[in-house]
Amino acid sequence: MKVLVTGGAGFIGSHLVDELAKKNHVVILDDFSSGEQENIVHHAGKGNVEIITGDIRDKDLLFNIAKNIDVVYHLAVQCLRVSIKNPDVTHEVNVTGTLNLLKASLENSVKRFIYVSSSEVYGTALHVPMNEIHTCEPTTVYGASKLAGELYALAYFRTYGLESMVVRPFNTYGPREHLQGVYGEVIPRFVLRILNNMPPVIFGDGTHTRDFTYVSDTVKGIVMASECDSMIGQAVNIARGREVSINELAVMLANKLGKKDIKPVYEQKRPGDVIRHYADISKAKKLFDFSPEIDIEKGTGLFIDWFHSKKYDVSSLLKQEIVFNW
Repeated sequence: MKVLVTGGAGFIGSHLVDELAKKNHVVILDDFSSGEQENIVHHAGKGNVEIITGDIRDKDLLFNIAKNIDVVYHLAVQCLRVSIKNPDVTHEVNVTGTLNLLKASLENSVKRFIYVSSSEVYGTALHVPMNEIHTCEPTTVYGASKLAGELYALAYFRTYGLESMVVRPFNTYGPREHLQGVYGEVIPRFVLRILNNMPPVIFGDGTHTRDFTYVSDTVKGIVMASECDSMIGQAVNIARGREVSINELAVMLANKLGKKDIKPVYEQKRPGDVIRHYADISKAKKLFDFSPEIDIEKGTGLFIDWFHSKKYDVSSLLKQEIVFNW
């Protein structure tokens, strides 16, 4: 098939491209605001991978790209931290951009549309584990924008018959995850600081939990969902199915890096930060036999191995780091 992956140079997107390119012709659309050429450089020159630099707010571009596309995997996004200070651009990309892509997909008779959403649509857990009918009460503009995209995607199925579905990954981590700046994530940040004999910085008291999911499991879940006819018009969680506190994570990483004596320091809680995330993945198991393979102990070890393989100058990277609350 010919498939389009928006945000295909990003962290999850580039791993998805790697998997899809094994059997398909893949078109990557990315504006490289957060995605990186390094993530997809190994596809350069391959006849079955096409790389297009562009913005999903560009309606004409989307219409032309969507011609002859069989399946769309929509991951292009402005992230949570951007939404705190720039809600306008977050809305334009995450909501209007999604509507633009849905319109272009329908006009070009795309067969299937996979909207990759986020566990942030739920907000903080009201009960655990969180299943797909858990109330959606996002706490940030980012979460609200992802929920709006979900509603548009499913409305296009109900109104126009576009075979759309929603996949909700929980906190994905692994190789190629952002290390720094506004896109930097918790595991790489902790690893970088610990390797520099610096304490990891936790915003809040560290008791808040996440359902950390290794990137290969997230990608497997996205692909399996996309191939499942019963998923049309549905939303599904993709996660490990276990909650881990940020305090537990900090201790685990310090131990794995041989720095047991390094303890975290605590800063003021982040505004809009969710307190608890823990996914119920029974629907994914029932519909397409999804079963995650990598737990947090193994996954963090794999990430650390990859980090070491990059031979980063960790002291130079730390000098570029700015610790900020959102």
